[in-house]
Amino acid sequence: MNTDKDTPSTSPAFSPWRTSVAPMMDWTDRHCRHLHRLLSRHTLLYTEMVTTGALVHGDVERHLRFGEAEHPVALQLGGSEPADLAHSAKLGEQWGYDEINLNCGCPSERVQRGAFGACLMNEPQLVADCVKAMVDAVSVPVTVKHRIGIDKVEEYGFVRDFVGTVADAGCTVFIAHARNAWLKGLSPKENREIPPLRYDVVAQLKKDFPQLTIAINGGFVADSAVLEQLEVLDGVMVGREAYHNPWWLARWDEVFYGDAPNGLTRELVEERMVEYMEHEAAKHGTHWYSIARHMLGLRNGLPGARRWRQVWSDHRLKHLPAREVMQIARTKPNAAANPQETAVA
Repeated sequence: MNTDKDTPSTSPAFSPWRTSVAPMMDWTDRHCRHLHRLLSRHTLLYTEMVTTGALVHGDVERHLRFGEAEHPVALQLGGSEPADLAHSAKLGEQWGYDEINLNCGCPSERVQRGAFGACLMNEPQLVADCVKAMVDAVSVPVTVKHRIGIDKVEEYGFVRDFVGTVADAGCTVFIAHARNAWLKGLSPKENREIPPLRYDVVAQLKKDFPQLTIAINGGFVADSAVLEQLEVLDGVMVGREAYHNPWWLARWDEVFYGDAPNGLTRELVEERMVEYMEHEAAKHGTHWYSIARHMLGLRNGLPGARRWRQVWSDHRLKHLPAREVMQIARTKPNAAANPQETAVA
C-alpha cells in the first residue's frame, strides 16, 4: 500500500490540473505512468478506469497497486452506485491516490450496459449523489471527467446544468472532453474523432463557474494549442498524443511550468525504463515485454525509429533480458553480430 509521497509536487503557483495525461483503457497502466513520470515531474497522471465492481468483488491490489514515483496520480472510477463509489473511493485514498475521478465521459457499449460513463450525464442528480457519497468518504479531491453533450444534443444549457448540479454536491474540479458522446452509432474510437471539438463550450463553463477548476481535453498535439487554452482555463488534459508521442512530455515542465531544462535524452529515458523493467521482473515477475509496449513511440520521427520499435516489440526476443534487448535495439543492423538482430532489421 502506498503512503509515502516524498516526490516532486506541482508548483503552488499553478493548478494541480494544469497539465494531465488522460485515463485511457489498456494504455495508462502503472508501467505507462512510470514512463510519463520520467518525462515530466509535474504532470498529473490518471489510471485506466477501474470499475467499482472490480474493487468490490475483485482483486483490489491488482487494480490499485502503483509505484511511489507516480505521484501526483489520480484514480479514475467507473460506476453509478453511490455506496459502491464511496467504498471504492475510500480504497483509493487508502492506497495513496492523490485524487478520485468519476468517469462521466466513456461512451462504450460495455460501459453503457453498466449504466455509467457518458450516459450518466443524462442523470445529473444521480451523479451529484455519487459525488456527495465520495466527498463524504474521502479527504482527497473528488473530480468529474465528462463530455459537453450526449448524442446530437448540443445546447449549452445541457452541460451547464450538469456541472451546476454536480458542483452543488461538492465537486469543484471538472475535466471536460470538448466533444459530444454519441451513445449509438459510433465506436469509442469514432467518438474520439467524429463529434466536432467545441472548445468554446468549455470556455463558457469557466465564465459561468469562475469559482470552479475547469480543465479541457480533446485534440491537443502542440505546445501552442495547450498554452492558448491555459490563458482561459485551469488545465489541459492530453490523451492519445501523450501516449503515441511520449517525448512531447519531456518539454512540459519547462514550457508549462517554467522549470529549467531537464537534460533528458531519449537514451537516458530508455535506460531508466530498462532499470524499471529489471526491478519489476525481480519484485513482481513482470515480463519486460508488457512494459516496453508503452515506450514504442519514444523515438518517433528519428532515423532508425522503425527498427528500434521492431526490436522492442519482437516476440522472438522475449527470452532475453531487457538490457540485452536494449543493446540490440541500439546496434546498427550492418554492425550486427547477433543473428537475432538481423531478424528484426
